[in-house]
Amino acid sequence: MSARGSLRRHRFIGAAVSLSATVALASALSACSGDDPPNKAYTVPTSLCGIPVDPALVKAALPGGDSLSSATEKPNGGTIRCNLSVDGKEALSLVQAWWGEGDNAAGVSEGYADTDKGTLSEDERFVYTGKAGVGKTGPSCKSSEHPEQDLYTVVQTRDSGVDDQDAIKDLITDYTKAVEGSAACR
Repeated sequence: MSARGSLRRHRFIGAAVSLSATVALASALSACSGDDPPNKAYTVPTSLCGIPVDPALVKAALPGGDSLSSATEKPNGGTIRCNLSVDGKEALSLVQAWWGEGDNAAGVSEGYADTDKGTLSEDERFVYTGKAGVGKTGPSCKSSEHPEQDLYTVVQTRDSGVDDQDAIKDLITDYTKAVEGSAACR
């Protein structure tokens, strides 16, 4: 092989190696950039802990992962908590809790993490941030088991990296309306 042919081959290999390195670097940078939304391979059911939900609204408040599970918890006589886990790690809680009549969403939100400096809706029924929200059910939501109390709903992300105020606002509003139409308000 002539020196000239060897030089062409060397230039071709050098260019191919440079191109490969550039493609690998670009792939690595795009993977780290966060531009691509995390893969959410799981399916959200249409009912969680007995309350109908819009799966798309729930999924928007969850992190990426492969599997979703839920568990109901009743820490006291007036609270029901539906905990959702993604890949075995707790990611979101949907809560129903009875509070004293005359309380309001702003006051109740003080009892829940990540609602500090939340946005108060115009009708003052909802407080929400990018990580949590509190909603007050309508006046027709009453229970003989909880006289002189109002039912509130809460959604809270759990160290999942989700921080999306629009997603939380949509979810707390929809979840509150679903609870109003459920057996909890009869």
